[in-house]
Amino acid sequence: MDPSLAVVFAGTPDFALPSLEAIASSRHRICAVFTQPDRPSGRGRRLAAGPVKERALELGFPVRQPASLRASDAAAQIAACAPDVMVVAAYGLLLPPGILALPRSGCLNVHASLLPRWRGAAPVARAILAGDEKTGICIMRMEAGLDTGPVMLRRETAIGPRETAGELEARLAQEGGAAIVAALDALAADRAGFEPQDSSRATWAAKLTKAEARLDWREPASALERRVRALNPRPVAETALDGAQLRIYEAEVVPAAPGPVPGTILGADAAGVVVMTGEQALALKRLQLPGRRSVSAAELANARPLAGRVLGNR
Repeated sequence: MDPSLAVVFAGTPDFALPSLEAIASSRHRICAVFTQPDRPSGRGRRLAAGPVKERALELGFPVRQPASLRASDAAAQIAACAPDVMVVAAYGLLLPPGILALPRSGCLNVHASLLPRWRGAAPVARAILAGDEKTGICIMRMEAGLDTGPVMLRRETAIGPRETAGELEARLAQEGGAAIVAALDALAADRAGFEPQDSSRATWAAKLTKAEARLDWREPASALERRVRALNPRPVAETALDGAQLRIYEAEVVPAAPGPVPGTILGADAAGVVVMTGEQALALKRLQLPGRRSVSAAELANARPLAGRVLGNR
């Protein structure tokens, strides 16, 4: 049997959990888990551990939470593990050159896109926003540039026509867990190959902003529907109804003849709150007003008259 590898794992949110658990169930040995410091959470703003920390402690792994990896003690903690490889999955902190050079076989990143397409912080949402038909997981050897390193392994998947960013990210996270173990096995057997990225084909997946959450009803319904899916579960697409924020979790394109001002509610019933757009209409299926729970279109339509109102004025 090929030798096992000593692994330092670095990750923070839910996306990283399948990779952590897959390595923990493999023959490879996790000697330490690095994750971001606890953050204030909830109405009381009490410090709360992230998903990776909670699971790592349950599995019995030593947990380290430096505020930065540039401090010498962080490098010393990693070096003390004598790692063969460091695996990074949505960690959220940059690895300085000194850290990248510590593991004998380098640092591997579990990235949720088909690199070089969608380098950066929000590859899943950007793929949906752009109308990409496919995406995937890449296992990449990290270097000083952000998501620029050579790719060792890639696994492709189609993006579902109604799939939200949250649903797609969960699928890719599971795929990432299987992919990283396959990559570690190949590394241990000395049969890992790395393909340089073609940087001329790179696209940038910038972090989503609150400004991008506001729907512009002059856009085509197809683009708005993708935006709703891409921003679910965060930061969530929104518009304004009678001057109040209206968050939109689910929507679908429906036919409509041109004429009404974009943003005009054409009708509201169990099938949706149908809104005129720059091209066709968008049926809003699940919505939320401030301080309320999210409701179906039928519930909102039953609570107040909506037809003829114009969305987007705040």
